[in-house]
Amino acid sequence: MRILVATDASPPQVNGVVHTLSCTLAELRRIGHQASMVTSEGLRTVGCPTYPQIRLALRPGRAVADAIERFAPDALHLATEGPIGLAARRHALRTGRPFSTAFHTRFPEYVQARTGLPQSLCYRYLRWFHDPAEHVMVATPAMLEELRREGFSNAALWGRGVDLELFSQGASALFDRLPRPVFLSVGRVAVEKNLEAFLSLDLPGSKVVIGDGPELPRLRARHPQAHFLGAVEHSRLPPYYRAADVFVFPSRTDTFGLVMLEAMACGLPVAAYPVPGPKDVVDHPRSGVLDVDLRAACLAALHLPCSEARAWAARFGWEAATRQFCASLAVRRTPA
Repeated sequence: MRILVATDASPPQVNGVVHTLSCTLAELRRIGHQASMVTSEGLRTVGCPTYPQIRLALRPGRAVADAIERFAPDALHLATEGPIGLAARRHALRTGRPFSTAFHTRFPEYVQARTGLPQSLCYRYLRWFHDPAEHVMVATPAMLEELRREGFSNAALWGRGVDLELFSQGASALFDRLPRPVFLSVGRVAVEKNLEAFLSLDLPGSKVVIGDGPELPRLRARHPQAHFLGAVEHSRLPPYYRAADVFVFPSRTDTFGLVMLEAMACGLPVAAYPVPGPKDVVDHPRSGVLDVDLRAACLAALHLPCSEARAWAARFGWEAATRQFCASLAVRRTPA
């Protein structure tokens, strides 16, 4: 099958959406599909308001339409709701081509955190965007039910995976010079990630943050005792996970949280809030601890065995997730 993914999130961006799409396309090709992406590469772009590191295409309609017709996909998937996704949606509706979409990001919550606009306005736009799709794919059962409550009648489950060969247990001396225990957080340094909740905790040992984003200068200045390592290439993350004692995931708005799977695959227990995302990813209280008191979760996670975290993460593979993705695609039927 020929599968084309239209996305505003693509390298060099570093985030869960980009990683999910990269792994999914690789798996699609491995199991015999022809898969490609249409992105903003080669187009004029502008920095996303409040997050200039993310580049958005300017007037990509013609380029996206040409890419779709040139590739002639059996299945078209719209991964994001930005300019590329909008252009692909417009062309698909104009030409009668069925498509699927995905709900990767809680934009209503993110927009409200950044601008103060009510979530209802954003959800109205998202319902409009996703309504013509055969399926809008979400990562967890909790998000599936949440979207249904918000009026999405076409939601379907598309899980996530982790590379268990790359992310595995082993020794690492990266943090040997830091006071123990080491509490690690990995991800975009942005307001919606709620890193302030982690960095303001009264914890023993050391706090380490890996990632880049618009909040990095402010958080560095506000928390000089924490160790901010900046962005680290994805393939180089495993030794950092292995060297830490607890992985802290303070976000309350993520739809999944791939970094939690990566941490657990390296034998690193997770501390997080009991909210959608962590509730679907973490096997509380064996592979991690979920508590409304994040400090209590961090301290309790120190006592969990690494083997339990690894064993739980081993349940999540990209092959199963990709087959789930294929099952929810909108396949174009050609006349006999």
